[in-house]
Amino acid sequence: MDNTQNTTREWVHGLTALILALFLLGVSSGLGIVKNIIDIWGALLFVPEYPAVVMRDIYLDWRSWSRDKNSLNSEVIKLREENAQLRIDLAKLTGEKIYSEDINPKLKTARVALRAPMSWWNEIKIDKGEIDKITQGMPIFYNGYLLGRVSSVSTMSSWVELITSASFMIPAVIEETRELGLIVGDGSGSVALRYIPAGRGIKSGMKVSTAMIGEQLPPGLPIGKIAGEISSGSDGYATYKIDPGAELSKFYTVNY
Repeated sequence: MDNTQNTTREWVHGLTALILALFLLGVSSGLGIVKNIIDIWGALLFVPEYPAVVMRDIYLDWRSWSRDKNSLNSEVIKLREENAQLRIDLAKLTGEKIYSEDINPKLKTARVALRAPMSWWNEIKIDKGEIDKITQGMPIFYNGYLLGRVSSVSTMSSWVELITSASFMIPAVIEETRELGLIVGDGSGSVALRYIPAGRGIKSGMKVSTAMIGEQLPPGLPIGKIAGEISSGSDGYATYKIDPGAELSKFYTVNY
């Protein structure tokens, strides 16, 4: 009885091994067919997956572009500040001269053609242009003080960037101490004098005028007066609030 069971078990094992071998042989011989089926299935899945793949690639490209843009913006801001500091250093080396001529009798008058509420503290449009010998970069005055400079010119009109504009930056000098700094606007009606070495005895009421900058703005153009210290940073420089001589809240005519 035991011999019969052993014989039966051996036959079952042998038959199972044979079936398994035949199955593996069939699978291996049909591997090419399986690959074809997989390829067809992949092609069918490509259609619904394609929009998702495209959106993923667009998102990854946008993330990379955004990082690059932020990095470039930071570099531009850094370079602008370095350029401004270099201009100040150049003025210190060459020695600025006060623009002592009485400019008021020589000035002509222009009317303010447009002052948009959305850019109230940034720019104005005047009714004088190229035919009136207005040129880009030319200083514009009000009440004998620097109001801004011409940013663009057309035949019969021009745009003037005001000293309160956030993009307005010019080197300036404190006349009583000869300290050089950088005039900047904030786009909201305020003007500051930055990069003045701290502890130099700067007082309210001291006069501020343009420094030599190698452009159409000559040195010595009156800007305003020191109104007080805003801050003194750990970098050794102080920032002062400027009271512009030109009344920027309301005017209808300017001089050039």
